[in-house]
Amino acid sequence: MTAPRHADARVARVVALFESLTPADIARLPDFYLDDAQFKDPFNEVRGTPAIAAVFEHMYRALLEPRFVVRDIVAEGDHCFLSWEFLFRFRRFAPGTDQTVRGASHLVFAEDGRIALHRDYWDAAEELYEKLPAVGALMRWLKHRAGR
Repeated sequence: MTAPRHADARVARVVALFESLTPADIARLPDFYLDDAQFKDPFNEVRGTPAIAAVFEHMYRALLEPRFVVRDIVAEGDHCFLSWEFLFRFRRFAPGTDQTVRGASHLVFAEDGRIALHRDYWDAAEELYEKLPAVGALMRWLKHRAGR
């Protein structure tokens, strides 16, 4: 089940972009992000559409068939929170195995409707590192030990 369409046109437009994103759409990011927009996730902290585009370009180089499925939307004023699942397969590690990362994005819209701030929240240890060969075993062991 995907997220319902949202009455706020800015939100609906961004959700449609994320859920249908392809490498060809990266050139259109300036239509969705301010020129000096900020983007942060567990691996990146960048400013500006060229740098944001580079994050998405890297995603397509590093992963097979990456895609987002937005599950929930909470929006008020210029702020929007999206919960999502990011589906993909690793190119280098277990390439045939489907993977899912669950996370959320906080978006802040500028006056013109484009994104001024995009902050992704997800647990890199649980959602990514635990799924990697060798590193995953260590991360699961550490998690188990910390939970005692």
